[in-house]
Amino acid sequence: MNGTVATGKEKLVVEVIAAHNLMPKDGEGSSSPFVEVEFENQRHRTQVKRKDLNPIWNEKLVFHIKDVADLPYRAVEVNVFNERRSSNSRNFLGKVRVSGSSIAKEGEEGPQMYTLDKRSLFSHIRGEITLKLYVSTREEVKQVGIDNNGVMGSGSASVSTSGFSKKKKMQQQNPALVVQQQQLVQENKPRLQGQNHAKPIEPKPGELKPVVITTGPGPAVPVSSAAGGAGAGLSLFSTGSNEFSLKETSPHLGGGPLNKDKTSSTYDLVEQMQDLYVRVVKARDISFFGGGGEIMAEVKLGNYRGVTKRVSSNHADWDQSSMVEVVVKEGNKDDYLGRVWFDLNEVPRRVPPDSPLAPQWHRMEDKKGDKSKGEVMVSIWFGTQADEAFAEAWHSKAANVHFDGLCSIKSKVYLSPKLWYLRVSVIEAQDVLGEKGSTLLRYPELSAKVQVGNQVSRTRISGVSPNRSLSNPFWNEDFMFVVAEPFEDYLLVSVEDRVGPGRDEVVGRELLPVMAVERRTDDKQVVSRWFNLDNHFGNPAETKLVTGFGSRIHLRVSLDGGYHVLDEATMYSSDVRPTAKQLWKPHIGVLEMGILGATGLMPVKVKEGKGGTTDAYCVAKYGQKWVRTRTVVDSLSPKWNEQYTWEVFDPCTVITIGVFDNCRTDKNIITNGVPRDSRIGKVRIWLSTLESDRVYTHSYPLLMLHPSGVKKMGELHLAVRFSCANMGNMLHMYTLPLLPKMHYVQPMSVNQLESLRYQAMNVVASRLSRAEPPLGREVVEYMLDHDSHMWSMRRSKANFFRLMSVISGLVAMNSWFESMRNWSKPVYSSLFVATFLILVALPELLIPATLLYMATMGLWRYRFRPRHPPHMDTRLSHAESVYPDELDEEFDSFPTSRSVDVVKMRYDRLRSVAGRIQTVVGDMATQGERFQALLSWRDPRATFLFVILCLFAAVGFYAVPLKVVVALWGTYALRPPRFRSKLPCRALSFFRRLPTKADSLL
Repeated sequence: MNGTVATGKEKLVVEVIAAHNLMPKDGEGSSSPFVEVEFENQRHRTQVKRKDLNPIWNEKLVFHIKDVADLPYRAVEVNVFNERRSSNSRNFLGKVRVSGSSIAKEGEEGPQMYTLDKRSLFSHIRGEITLKLYVSTREEVKQVGIDNNGVMGSGSASVSTSGFSKKKKMQQQNPALVVQQQQLVQENKPRLQGQNHAKPIEPKPGELKPVVITTGPGPAVPVSSAAGGAGAGLSLFSTGSNEFSLKETSPHLGGGPLNKDKTSSTYDLVEQMQDLYVRVVKARDISFFGGGGEIMAEVKLGNYRGVTKRVSSNHADWDQSSMVEVVVKEGNKDDYLGRVWFDLNEVPRRVPPDSPLAPQWHRMEDKKGDKSKGEVMVSIWFGTQADEAFAEAWHSKAANVHFDGLCSIKSKVYLSPKLWYLRVSVIEAQDVLGEKGSTLLRYPELSAKVQVGNQVSRTRISGVSPNRSLSNPFWNEDFMFVVAEPFEDYLLVSVEDRVGPGRDEVVGRELLPVMAVERRTDDKQVVSRWFNLDNHFGNPAETKLVTGFGSRIHLRVSLDGGYHVLDEATMYSSDVRPTAKQLWKPHIGVLEMGILGATGLMPVKVKEGKGGTTDAYCVAKYGQKWVRTRTVVDSLSPKWNEQYTWEVFDPCTVITIGVFDNCRTDKNIITNGVPRDSRIGKVRIWLSTLESDRVYTHSYPLLMLHPSGVKKMGELHLAVRFSCANMGNMLHMYTLPLLPKMHYVQPMSVNQLESLRYQAMNVVASRLSRAEPPLGREVVEYMLDHDSHMWSMRRSKANFFRLMSVISGLVAMNSWFESMRNWSKPVYSSLFVATFLILVALPELLIPATLLYMATMGLWRYRFRPRHPPHMDTRLSHAESVYPDELDEEFDSFPTSRSVDVVKMRYDRLRSVAGRIQTVVGDMATQGERFQALLSWRDPRATFLFVILCLFAAVGFYAVPLKVVVALWGTYALRPPRFRSKLPCRALSFFRRLPTKADSLL
């Protein structure tokens, strides 16, 4: 409010727009909310929205400002209530306190979304409210609202609260205003719930043109605003910030109903693109200006210029595609050797599955326009992205990309290598020291080292046993490794003797090719074998210990195909099939995805003469299949329009789509250092959240967490369809274990699985980086969430509040039970007691009644099921409210690279958090120890009382039927408060007096 000149006519306008996701309070799963705003002892309220958890008001409440200079030191109190018709009272739904210093001047205001706060520590509040607050200097401000007398108002706001006494008269003079607003809300509400796509409304003469606002997960809503109407507009705001929300789109898929061809069934999830294909194959009989040399072909169309690679000899052979004038040149000379012209009107259109167009020889003409003897073989046609040449073609925007980077801009499909678990059991060894073992002046410390590639494991040092000689160590330890087909690695097992601190001397080893290892698909153990140890390695003159003849080691080695090798985090797994193909089951459906494009990408690099730009491409990973779209060069709004298909074997899997910047298009990056593609964002889609055979077209926000906070890097437009061939088979999958049988028959520890996942990720990254074009390690690691195990204060907070959200249901049930015990609603409490007694009298109805209630609630909530797939939630991730130092800690390397003072501060903070966790764990242990103390006789008097009580209770429960006992206990517990004491019950007092082991702690 700096710079505001007080005129004495300033008014504070609070525009209550909408609320979202309010807490149901009427006992029927809904609420009837209204908003009450208070400012400087002035109080106004909005209308009541009956049975609406997402109400829309669009009402202006006007307040008089006594002194505008004091406004920064004032606050606006906004309370949301639920109106209870039966008792003429209200429930609290949340509050917001807005500081006067944040209120803008008229014309500079904008809608702000506020999270509803609690009134007390034990309140259960949720939801958001959208407000617009500003200071107006106009003499008359139209207001739609209800004053503190409960009268609906619409008209000019006076400078004092007494002016509202004329509202009823104004309403009678303009009765259509309130009806218009209510009718507008009611007409638009069905669209908010069931409309899939926004349809523009044609304005009538004299009306303003509708404006379509796309707001988050919901569809676009037409917003009308009649000229001169006060509060007649309607707008919708989604949860959280609109910037980070999911938006539904309406792309023109499949070319439209009037442009159906043979490819419509295959490419119906992308927008059809018409491209001109020019295939330059080779040339012959070229006449050079000065002898032979390198020649190249140049393709021109308007301002576009594409150049083929240079080739030598008189019969040039290119056999490549480029995206019409074809010119043949010598080297870098400006003069050309010949050219061919094509009229675009005469170019044919090809539609697959027609056979490819055969290239033809065309005689070229020289600079004078005369026909030369040189010829060039060219084919030219119009086609779509369904054309076979699309993936290998050079696109027009790639004309400026150097030849070394051209291979990296084409779309490709990669397959992950087939991964196996290699199980090695090191049992024992014999005669590893030979005759030297009897002359040693110390006990040998023998261990076995097992190595596969860069994966190394060691056994413990074999101890001395009276039943075994010094040269016959015994270990019996199992190790697991990750190997990939085709098997190129060797298994190296070596026996080492620790001769000093940090000094291990090899006394024997065995080398086995992995491809010769026996395979198994179940838990049946393979036969163990003895392998002779090789001791003739290295320089024999330098060998200190010479093993005797017959040194051998006992091993059991197998390739376990019954496991699924996890290379992804278990919560984001895209494939859960076992390695052995004979254990696979038929697929249950097909996943189709159209990667349409992206909008609003952030520039991630600077090119000479072009400023900030991005060379974006997409990578999608599901199962063993990775797909990579082509790179669109120098575009912040790339269009890919590529469609891919995957077979689905389990519906409870996730597909991951990432967007990256291709650094290999810049020659300077390739020559100056190791190229690393920059991350732009990632999207995950759970297949189980998709309805069968429905096409989902949405714009997903690409969110990245940076050291400065969360940033939106752009939006990714996708079209997704999950088709199911047999619904019965898919429903049957929900009853089967998620992982293959071996994971349960011979389970591995969590730490072992995490270590093997890291090794599997390294193997996959290594293999895909050797493809052409390579899929960089940084891309594979980002797609597979390689850093998900690292410590993060932000993630810890997010997981804690996720747990609290789960527990909140139990807390709500406890609060509801306490309200029944307190008899705040006598009618409800009486019905609850009666229902309890009926269930006690007829216990066989308890389980059917519970199941019937759950089924009814499930059917009732079907109406409110999510209409859109889930996406990244910044609020759930605590990405918007994280502190800068916590982000800096999350992005710190391991081990840390920060200063000593920063590490000390973070260590102290971690100690503080761990101290609170330690207290909670101690309290839980205390309660458990009190239960143990009931019969431990640590407190003899307490145990004596408990034993005597148990004896009397046993007799009582034998004599009195259980129904009577439960009925008496329930009636006693539910007695009205006037018959209860505020002191804790005797049983609880007895329990709290029991001893614990806390007094034994140091």
